[in-house]
Amino acid sequence: MTSPHALLKAWNIKANKRLGQNFLTDPSTAAMIVTRASVSYKDVVLEIGAGLGALTVPAARLAAKLYAVEKDSRLVDLLKAELLANNITNAILLNKNILQVDISALAAESNRKLIVLGNLPYNISSQVLVQLISSRTAVKRAVLMFQLELAQRLTADPGGRDYGRLSVMIQYCATIRSISRVSANQFTPRPKVDSSVLEIDFNKSKGLDADDELFFFKVIRAAFGRRRKMLKNSLAGSALGIDADGARQALAEARIESSRRAETLDVAEFLALSASLKKMLHRPSTAGETIL
Repeated sequence: MTSPHALLKAWNIKANKRLGQNFLTDPSTAAMIVTRASVSYKDVVLEIGAGLGALTVPAARLAAKLYAVEKDSRLVDLLKAELLANNITNAILLNKNILQVDISALAAESNRKLIVLGNLPYNISSQVLVQLISSRTAVKRAVLMFQLELAQRLTADPGGRDYGRLSVMIQYCATIRSISRVSANQFTPRPKVDSSVLEIDFNKSKGLDADDELFFFKVIRAAFGRRRKMLKNSLAGSALGIDADGARQALAEARIESSRRAETLDVAEFLALSASLKKMLHRPSTAGETIL
């Protein structure tokens, strides 16, 4: 792994704060991420935010093919030079915003599910996670580095302040484990907080059908929209279009106390609440009722 300091100086490039660029300086951490991802010669890897190639080079050496996505056009020639210097010929550089990349199309093109790696910029980490959830049938597993605060939210159990909308969404469809904490000193420029590497296995059953899943996510958003409020108050007047009586009825049918708050519900309870709300909102209308 070429020193990031040396590369940035040689190419006269400065890290772009707006893009959340913090480059990994410790090759052992990069090796650990690739190892935990269990990349083999049969695998196709999608790397989010290739940066200076810290993960790109070791992952490409093991994989059948690697798609390296990098938004910063200043780094593309640098990455090409690093790949050439390391005799890497199976990496495809995509100078794009990852949020505009069709992950399912890449998997279809390769005729296999992808392994996703990356040191995610904090400013788009949540959006990338939602994108992976939406594309999870095309993803075998992901090993990603998040800023510590977000990692704690994703792995949080119900009942604490860290548990929120993203916690429920990812725990609904994946098994998520914390692998390692990475000190801020292992990056240049040095970020203000430590990071955490998470392993995400999209190995749970498919779950709800597409329409029910979209509604489920909508319910989660509504429930956490005013997280300091009791559930009946959070749901009433939300985008779901129900009043306080409707909220109480749906909660009662799901066997959930209306005085509870969103952060106390586990995934199974959210699923029950979603089913109850959808049944209520789609039942045959009577005088004075509105239906979704």
